[in-house]
Amino acid sequence: MNRREFILVSSIAALAGVAGCQRKGAGGTDPNVDYYTCTMHPSVRSQDPKGKCPICSMDLVPVWKKGTLAAATPKASSGPVLNEFSVPVERQQQIGVTYATAERKPLHHVIRSVGLVVPDRTRRQEFVARVEGYVQKLYVTSPGEPVEEGQPLLTIYSPELSSAEREFVNLLETRDRISAGEGKAAAERSIEAARRRLEQWNITAKQIAELEKARKPSEFLTLNSPFKGVVEDVPVDQGRRVMSGDHLVNVADLSMVWVWAEFYEDELSMLAKGQKVTVTTKAYPGQKFEGEVGLINPFLAEMKRTIKVRVDIPNPDFKLRPGMYVNIELAMDMGEGLTIPVSAVMPTGSHALVFVDKGEGKLEPRFIQLGRKYGDIYEVLDGVKEGERVVASANFLIDAESKVQGAVKSFEEPAPLEVKP
Repeated sequence: MNRREFILVSSIAALAGVAGCQRKGAGGTDPNVDYYTCTMHPSVRSQDPKGKCPICSMDLVPVWKKGTLAAATPKASSGPVLNEFSVPVERQQQIGVTYATAERKPLHHVIRSVGLVVPDRTRRQEFVARVEGYVQKLYVTSPGEPVEEGQPLLTIYSPELSSAEREFVNLLETRDRISAGEGKAAAERSIEAARRRLEQWNITAKQIAELEKARKPSEFLTLNSPFKGVVEDVPVDQGRRVMSGDHLVNVADLSMVWVWAEFYEDELSMLAKGQKVTVTTKAYPGQKFEGEVGLINPFLAEMKRTIKVRVDIPNPDFKLRPGMYVNIELAMDMGEGLTIPVSAVMPTGSHALVFVDKGEGKLEPRFIQLGRKYGDIYEVLDGVKEGERVVASANFLIDAESKVQGAVKSFEEPAPLEVKP
């Protein structure tokens, strides 16, 4: 073999060796793969497609080179990059991925609180002695006693009252003796003044009318219940002397009660006078009482950041007792809106992220704008269209896959941990 033939044979062998090496590299690795890493430890990097994570011994997964996957959204200078990525269907089944469809639903919001039952102050009568005397007889003796309208509560003996009634009777007789003229008009004015004086001493109009008809003054004043209710307090005893201003007896009409509840500052915009309210209590399991918002206190509690609301509730059977704690629910119809499950949303600080199904194992990370939360669903204001499917479970594992494949890149990437095959 001469020199020229030797050079030609050597060149052919070298070319064949290079081609063989290129074919080996093409068959061993995918040219679109940048490196392989662990889904649980993204800092691990390797060029071995069959390698395992040195930390947890899991199989490594490929990380594709830039440009091989279509970008879902353009890169912004002030936020992370979102790219479409792939998770095989088999892999999704292994990690328990489920999907939910974005759909329009009626929105119902419920505000809950705890309230305290108190008597309706407009249906509560507190009797105070307006004349000096002695408690002659008590017809009610203890709190909780039921009373009917017009039922006697107690009788007070008072000589001062006897003098006032006698004066009233004398004025009536004087007026009757005067036929007409200025004298009769003056007598009428005196009678009216005496009548108002008796009314100020808790003598009812009916009792005054009876006195005017019988013309018999009495030394005893009987106080009657102005409505059907229950005795709230009896601080006096039979035979005790009472002075003007002393507390005698309290009567409350519990056919209508108030419930005072507190709501947080951010719930104020959802409260309105006249709203229907449902009240429940442990004393009557399964039973609901209906009422409505009667008053919203305009003053906010500075420390608790709450506002007091008064709920008016009919109570014909006297089941709701003053001092009882109850649970309050205000249900509101908020219209209709596009919704997704709460479990589908990945909070990322200032953004909310979902993974949208693009079919055949492809997922698209997407930032969305959320509205109010209603139970186990969110209202979506922007970012998802009706009918699109989003990942509803195993979001954190999908998020790990997205970070591994570079679909969601943060500003600071950890230093890679090279693993040699």
